[in-house]
Amino acid sequence: MQTNGQSSLELRILRSQPQLNDRRRRLVQAILENAEESCFLSSRALARRHGVDPSTIVRTVQALGYGGFSGFATDLRGHFLRALTPYSVLQAGASRHLDLRDRVRHSLHEDLERLRTLQSGLSPDQVVGVARQIHRARRIVVVGVDLAASLSWFLAYGLTALGFDAEAPTGSAGNLLHHVRFLTRTDLLIAISFRKCLKETVDAARLAHRNRVPTFGITDNGDGPLGRHCDRYLAVSIESSSITGSYVAPMATLNAILVACTHLKPKRSLAALRNTREEYLSGARWFQEEPARPASDRVQPVVASHRPRGRRRPVVGRP
Repeated sequence: MQTNGQSSLELRILRSQPQLNDRRRRLVQAILENAEESCFLSSRALARRHGVDPSTIVRTVQALGYGGFSGFATDLRGHFLRALTPYSVLQAGASRHLDLRDRVRHSLHEDLERLRTLQSGLSPDQVVGVARQIHRARRIVVVGVDLAASLSWFLAYGLTALGFDAEAPTGSAGNLLHHVRFLTRTDLLIAISFRKCLKETVDAARLAHRNRVPTFGITDNGDGPLGRHCDRYLAVSIESSSITGSYVAPMATLNAILVACTHLKPKRSLAALRNTREEYLSGARWFQEEPARPASDRVQPVVASHRPRGRRRPVVGRP
């Protein structure tokens, strides 16, 4: 079955076709077509929106294979967000009449919610498993394109500081694939991309997988391209009213990975960081204000004297 670019909800609908009668198919299609208005409604509000009984919503959700409405609502929001563009995000936000200060508060509240969701949903064992895989790898290539390049660079920087042979290639798609092409089974590729996933990142993961290089994905949907083409993955939400999405949860995830890598073998980490200790303590690394010079060494400004204007005195002896 071709699943490229399809949301988790769309995949469930495809798999559940035999369990859906015509009425339920029309209901599901109407919900999908109006996902922007439906994705944040309760089951009762959704029933009112589409003119059906709440029990009809519940039975339809169960026919799709969900244990309850909350799982369906989560996937419906994910389906809506996958189709978002920066323009549609701004368009939807502009239609809500909020004070500018309230928009700022709402943005911060969203990020706090992402962190709470991450804290409750992310298994520490998964993070420790990634750290063990990083420690086993001879070389680590972290792939992130476009805005996700900031995440890949951050992770590679932290791993390099701990003494790992890690890099985050930049530049063209060709340059990226050149770095991936020569990885071996003793190496590790970490791919970072969200929503539909960028082609260059997925191509890198697929190439590494074909060459039997261990692969690990950081994405927001296990049914997405990286979830399917990587050996393992972490699912991290970037839902946000910001046009870029929110990288608060992915950054927190990367911090957790670095902490696990650091303390998995603390002696190794201390040995790596010992080499940079003097550099961090030395004044040459940090900005310092120049010391103030004594008053006696300061150059005194020259104040030009101004003679009062008046008539010139005649020069005696001139004809």
